[in-house]
Amino acid sequence: MMKKSTFGAVLAFLFAAAGALTAAALYLYHREKELDEYERLLFSDDYDDFDDEDDEGTTTYEKIPDAPTEE
Repeated sequence: MMKKSTFGAVLAFLFAAAGALTAAALYLYHREKELDEYERLLFSDDYDDFDDEDDEGTTTYEKIPDAPTEE
């Protein structure tokens, strides 16, 4: 049979390991939610103002004179 102190140490180690695994799982779960939200904002159509495809043909060019004008 095992000593009470050894059993207590093994039990404390198992609880510590379970707590560490739970903390790691919760951290990864929340981090994944943050990354999903960031990805959703990054690729959403709400901030699609900077697309080059939408601005085709709308550029206006102004003729620049070859020589400077004298006043």
